[in-house]
Amino acid sequence: MTQTQDRYPMPEIDGLPDDIREQILGVQEKAGFVPNVFLKLARRPDEFRAFFAYHDALMLRENGLSKGEKEMIVVATSAINECLYCVVAHGAILRIYEKNPRIADQLATNYRKAEITPRQRAMLDFACKVATHSAAVGDEDFAALAQHGFSDEDAWDIGAIAAFFALSNRMANLSTMLPNHEFYAMGRLPREKR
Repeated sequence: MTQTQDRYPMPEIDGLPDDIREQILGVQEKAGFVPNVFLKLARRPDEFRAFFAYHDALMLRENGLSKGEKEMIVVATSAINECLYCVVAHGAILRIYEKNPRIADQLATNYRKAEITPRQRAMLDFACKVATHSAAVGDEDFAALAQHGFSDEDAWDIGAIAAFFALSNRMANLSTMLPNHEFYAMGRLPREKR
């Protein structure tokens, strides 16, 4: 059964608290559009603030993972969780970071067959296990990461991103959050020179 009407309509930007409105307008200025996740979550300001504070702590902090690797985790685990919004939106970001128009589609379909390094495959094996069978994560999983140079802190980061986006995936699915049309083309073709 498909839902045809948005159960949780997005609020108007003008009616939002000042800090949230400013954050959204900043994103719009940078991206050229407002990603739907910002407006969808803005309907509950306290949750919006908490969500994006944790998102930024995970995704913007310098650590043993590149920006592209963090997005690989999001795309691969979001595909397992059948989250259209996160696969499409973060797939666009991944294509841009990796300068590879094929990578997001490959990871969303079967990361084991994607054009990635053995290190990245080990990272995604761990992330996907956290996303699907976290109770089964054991010493052997940490050892497999260590063989590819990942520390226990890196494992925490990989697991935290997988877990955070499991929340995001479920809320996107619950709220019928659809990807902005702009995401579909991003990173697929070279940018036109201005």
